[in-house]
Amino acid sequence: MRPISPIFAVLGLAAGLVGCATATKLVDPVNQGPFFQPHNFSGDPHLPAAIRRVVLLPLHGGDDAPSEATEALDSAFATALQAQMRFEVVTLSREECQKSFGVPDISSAAALPHDFLRALGRKFAVDAVLFVDVTAYRGYRPLLLGVRAKLASVEDHRLVWTFDEVFSASDPAVANSVRRFFYRNELDRMPFDLTPGALQSPVHFAAYAAEATFETLPSR
Repeated sequence: MRPISPIFAVLGLAAGLVGCATATKLVDPVNQGPFFQPHNFSGDPHLPAAIRRVVLLPLHGGDDAPSEATEALDSAFATALQAQMRFEVVTLSREECQKSFGVPDISSAAALPHDFLRALGRKFAVDAVLFVDVTAYRGYRPLLLGVRAKLASVEDHRLVWTFDEVFSASDPAVANSVRRFFYRNELDRMPFDLTPGALQSPVHFAAYAAEATFETLPSR
C-alpha cells in the first residue's frame, strides 16, 4: 500500500479541525439560546405622530452606580437609541445639564425642576424627553446592569413608554443574548470566538442592554 503523502495528511487534519470547529459552533448556546426577552415595559402601541425629535438625558446612577460608570455608558445608550431610528435623537451633555439645571444628570424618579420638560422642548426643539436611570450596577464578573427608562412628551407631560429591567450575566439567557449581539460581527473570524469577552466588559455589556431596552419602544 502506498504511503499517504504528507501534504494530504496535513489537508486531512485541517479539514478535521475545521469540521470540529464548525460542529462546536453549531451547538454553542450563542446559536441555540435560550435568549433573554425583556417583559417589564409598557407604553403606547405606536409612537404619537407628534413625537419626531427626542432629547436623551445623561444616564443617572445616584447611589446605585458610580458616576464614572454612568458617564462611560452614556455613548452606548445614545448609539443604541439612534440605531432604532424611531425619531431624531438629540443628546444633552452632562456639562449642559449642569449649566442649565445645576446637576450633571437627572433621575426619572426625582422631583423635576420647574418647567423642566417645556424648557428642554424650547431649547432643543424636541417633542419628548427620554430619561435613563441605572438602578443596579456591578462592573465585575458576573456583570449586572439595571435599567429604568421613561419617555415623556413635552406638550402634555404624559409618559409614552416606560421600561424597568435588570440584566445579569449570571442568567444564561442574558449571557447568550450578549454573546449573540456581538456574534454578528464574528461570523467570519473562525476559529476564534471573541464574544465571551463581552461578558467581561461593562461597556460591551451595556451596549447589548441598551439595544434590548430601546427595541421595546413603541413602533411607528
